[in-house]
Amino acid sequence: MICYNKHGDNMYNMDKLKKIRKENNYTIYEMAKLLNITPSFYSQIENKKKRLFYDMAFKIAAIFNMKPDDIFYTNNC
Repeated sequence: MICYNKHGDNMYNMDKLKKIRKENNYTIYEMAKLLNITPSFYSQIENKKKRLFYDMAFKIAAIFNMKPDDIFYTNNC
């Protein structure tokens, strides 16, 4: 289930992403390097300034050996 906020935007769970990243001792710079993007772009994804597309969600989840849905999607509507 994908939930939407009052603006019609998908409600991604970026807090969970940050938590998982920190638990695995990755910095924003290390994540960016693994994803072949700039640290600024990665930070903007985590802070919901850039839209998270499925291909990037898949790449991020693969770093943690997880499925994208397990990290990003919430069912708290």
